[in-house]
Amino acid sequence: MNDTVKNGIRKEKDGLTSVYYDGYWVKCYTPPVDTLTAKKDLIQSLTRRLFNHMEHGINIPGKMLDEVSDAYEAETDHRKKRVKGAMLAGALFNRAADIFTSLVELEAKGVEIKPSNDLMRTCGKCLEKALEYGKMVKHRNGDEGIDELWGEPFKAFIMPVEEFYESRYVKIAMTMKNIDQVATFMSDCIKKDCRFAGLESLILNYALTAKNKCETLRTDDNVLDVWSDFVVAGEAIIDFAPDTDVAVTNTSQIHELDIRYLLKQGCRLMAFITRARTPMPVSTQNYFNECKRYSEKRKLQSL
Repeated sequence: MNDTVKNGIRKEKDGLTSVYYDGYWVKCYTPPVDTLTAKKDLIQSLTRRLFNHMEHGINIPGKMLDEVSDAYEAETDHRKKRVKGAMLAGALFNRAADIFTSLVELEAKGVEIKPSNDLMRTCGKCLEKALEYGKMVKHRNGDEGIDELWGEPFKAFIMPVEEFYESRYVKIAMTMKNIDQVATFMSDCIKKDCRFAGLESLILNYALTAKNKCETLRTDDNVLDVWSDFVVAGEAIIDFAPDTDVAVTNTSQIHELDIRYLLKQGCRLMAFITRARTPMPVSTQNYFNECKRYSEKRKLQSL
């Protein structure tokens, strides 16, 4: 990390451009021309990604918005109300996407669409409300809702495309930092355990491939290699066989099965963070707390 490098500085190497934010160099892409079509494609892509990472059952068609809204208002059970609020968020997002698609089709036929257009304002209000109700939605791991993902389609709607791209680089740098935090914690759990000699380098390599995947778009030429490298690096950790012939002299060490479970959970968490391309502080802290509980349990058992 170079403290003299300023955020937003770009560099080129081997024909690739990277931008620096908070200690990390992030791969840059040329943003599309800022048009309604570009915004529509961006919002649809962000919405698909959003639903892909959220709990099941919330991808409700926009045409059902009034029905879902009435069901949410009528619900009295607080647990069911949360779920119906999540479904309402999904319906609002899809209603906004429906409106935007129609506007783009009108623009393609020569109809001028101004920002002051009533449908444009309605689209913005739907996205804004979806962001509000999105706080009720959980990630598929059940720990948190990742508000950042719910805010992205709205940001893409109100911000110039180029400015939105730049905001994503900042978020990806934060995601890379989160990946390194998890990898460091995983390494600290086993680095002094002679049964797992050599595993630390596999964890660090997994973090490296995770950060590479995090900054690479699906449209990139090398995405197939990037994804396969990431998956294989994670499998190498899960499949790692500890040296059971090594004598364990420290009775307070975490049991081998416990360590293998924690490593699997750590890989799972890093995969969630990487695919979402957004920090997951709640899930990360929950994982750290779980590791500490296992460690304290072994210490108590050794007394």
